[in-house]
Amino acid sequence: MGDLGQSSTPGTRSKHGNFHARSVRVAGRGSRLTLIRAVRIATLTGVSDAVKVAVLGVGGLGQHHVRIYAEMAEVGDVEFVGLYDPNVERAQEIANKNGVRVLESMEAVLEQAEGVSIVTPTVTHHELASQFLKAGRHVLVEKPITDEAKQAAELVQLAQEHDRVLQVGHVERFNPVFDYLQTVAKEPRFIETHRLSPYPARSMDIGVVLDLMIHDLDIVLAFVDSPVKEVDGVGVQVLSASEDIANARLKFENGCVANLTVSRVSPERMRKIRVFSGGETTSYVSLDYQKQEGYIYRIAAEDSEESSLWQKLLHAKDSAIVSEFGGKKVVREPVPIAKDEPLKLELQHFVECVRERQTPKVSGEAGRQALEVALEITRQIQALETS
Repeated sequence: MGDLGQSSTPGTRSKHGNFHARSVRVAGRGSRLTLIRAVRIATLTGVSDAVKVAVLGVGGLGQHHVRIYAEMAEVGDVEFVGLYDPNVERAQEIANKNGVRVLESMEAVLEQAEGVSIVTPTVTHHELASQFLKAGRHVLVEKPITDEAKQAAELVQLAQEHDRVLQVGHVERFNPVFDYLQTVAKEPRFIETHRLSPYPARSMDIGVVLDLMIHDLDIVLAFVDSPVKEVDGVGVQVLSASEDIANARLKFENGCVANLTVSRVSPERMRKIRVFSGGETTSYVSLDYQKQEGYIYRIAAEDSEESSLWQKLLHAKDSAIVSEFGGKKVVREPVPIAKDEPLKLELQHFVECVRERQTPKVSGEAGRQALEVALEITRQIQALETS
């Protein structure tokens, strides 16, 4: 969820009505032809083939989109045409901090950008993404793709009709932790995730399932790659008008089970996933998305010697440790993860997809599927509240 339409003052937000009043008229065929001609001229003259990008919304997350695009522009990977936010003071603050331009209107964004990051409140995603897709622009929309299944399907259809990239900002897909997980847990049997955060000082236009759990839903759906057979969800309100704590249990047709827990009223932050995997080599992997580190547990060779107490106390974090459980020896090893910033990798991927006209890892359809499951969990939670 992004921040356009919010005040820069923590805990407050401006009315969406002000934002909608600034909505642009959808450019038609002429604008698309102008964009195509400009790209062709730049290519022929050797001026630049860098993708022209812009950011809508510069709140808590949007400011980082600006920072990364600005860094990419410095090395010629993109041409950062500017940012737009109806909060003029906030827009200028972020622009000055990153040495970029503030665009005066939505029309200016539409005219100058080939690809746009929409980092705005969820309730604005459908309206904004629709306008830019219809105008022939490529779109990276923050998660969730929308707050209604029908609207998500409409965006997917628009992207197909206009042959444009539609990527959804499920950033954990670009976390090196997920890349590692895919290489070692080939046959997931049981998955457990925990995503906990303190209460956020930002707009709370959606519940914790659409706000936080949807990250893990997207990961699990992509990782298991099997149809969901059954969904059970529970949750409670604590500080907001929607659920602030939730748990969901997903059963897949291939037999895998996933248990997901989220909270936005936790005193600590936690982003962890644990996977028990079957197959030829049974393993248990425990990974931390935040620290980008973790451990893998396997049955040790029969001739392995149990680690000494000294090793367990002093070298538990950086070396293989063999312990005995129930008459079997288990080795725990730190995993080799090359740390990197997931959001940077996500934006680089978006730009590459625009440049090469590729389907993104997290397509509009993937975002729609995660939303469908999230909405079912939310429906069950709301049904329990009214029963």
